[in-house]
Amino acid sequence: MGGVRRVRTAVAAALAALGLVAALPGAAGAAGTPQPVPPYLGAEGAVAVEGKPSTAGAPELKAGAVHKDSIAPGERYYRIRLDNRSTVYVSGVLQPPRGAKVSYGDGLEVEVLNAENTACPGSPGRASFGYDPVPLGAVGARIMQEDQGCQGEGTYYVKVTRETAKGGDPAAWPLELKVQREPKLSGGTAPTAAPSVWPSASPTLPGSDPAPRTGGTGFNDARALDSGVWSDELRPGQTRFYRVPLDWGQQLGLAAELSAATMTKDSGYASPGLSVTLYSPYRSPIDGEDASYDGKQTGLTLARTAPVAYENRFSSDRKLGAVRVAGWYYVAVTMGGKVGEFTQDAVPVPLTLRTQIIGSPGKAPAYAEDLAAAGFGVGAEDRTAAKEGSTAVEADAAAENRSVMRVVAGAGFGTGTLLLLVLGGWMLLARRRSA
Repeated sequence: MGGVRRVRTAVAAALAALGLVAALPGAAGAAGTPQPVPPYLGAEGAVAVEGKPSTAGAPELKAGAVHKDSIAPGERYYRIRLDNRSTVYVSGVLQPPRGAKVSYGDGLEVEVLNAENTACPGSPGRASFGYDPVPLGAVGARIMQEDQGCQGEGTYYVKVTRETAKGGDPAAWPLELKVQREPKLSGGTAPTAAPSVWPSASPTLPGSDPAPRTGGTGFNDARALDSGVWSDELRPGQTRFYRVPLDWGQQLGLAAELSAATMTKDSGYASPGLSVTLYSPYRSPIDGEDASYDGKQTGLTLARTAPVAYENRFSSDRKLGAVRVAGWYYVAVTMGGKVGEFTQDAVPVPLTLRTQIIGSPGKAPAYAEDLAAAGFGVGAEDRTAAKEGSTAVEADAAAENRSVMRVVAGAGFGTGTLLLLVLGGWMLLARRRSA
């Protein structure tokens, strides 16, 4: 369906360029009517699978694909075929329904295991809830590293565990699984040690007037951001997702602010009232901060990330180790659901984001295969998407539109050239007849 929509968009753009359509219909909505907070938007074309309680009969997950399932409290197993030359990341995104009961004891764990039931280097990955039922991402991995286990080609297993405290919600929640393969470096050029120091001073964030950028519901429709100041809005219990392209050697500075809300009580207090989590290009949590909120202005600033570098993966520090590959880094911003106890839930609260991409793009490591084909790296189209504020789907459609427009322009140029040649031929023939 996504390809069909993109083709329709491209055709519409081409027709508009030719002057054959004047306007396209838009969706109408009742102005001022409060809408429900939209749920997490799954990936287009995700393959449905059904995890098993043991490795017996476990369904296969394909590298480069997105899969969808649901998981109740407990364990689910999947099967995966790995080569002997790639680092592989398996991310799980748990999507609790709005209003679900969660606690700090609840979370998601993803682990890659070999046939002997031994955890591979890079596993397990775990993420925990706070008070709010927000989309939660965790990543298990098989890291290619000398003198480590799980380095051979063969069948491996992915174990996904939904951890729930006693008395927690027993219902099955949607689960999105994504498998990403990072090729090895060529010719034995891989570094083996993490950097000991990096520029870590507090970022100098921009202070210009904000431009509107409406965040998405998750990783699949996250709104692209460049360096700048951006305005959005949040309602109690809502999470907005954004994405920022970080190339090799670049760092990210990030801050978030909530403005005053429309109060329904004389006073109130939510801790946390504002939360920000930063995720890697393979959906692993890197860093997070939160701030309390009483209906008045509040804000927070994350520490500047380390420069993106291949060798960061050898660090035991998660904040450094996850900043290991160039690509889209994701930002999730949440307003605590408890804020709705003392503010008008239907009246969104203004949100301001300040982002700073620090440093110029550096030289990429010498990968043995195309990194972009694996879904990593930063290219010209990504930088364009960041400037335009596109989601991934919108950026793909825009790229197709540009391709169609080039074809249309080429056709127009060709047609005009043909007409000039015909006219020129007529004029030459007329002159000869006159002579």
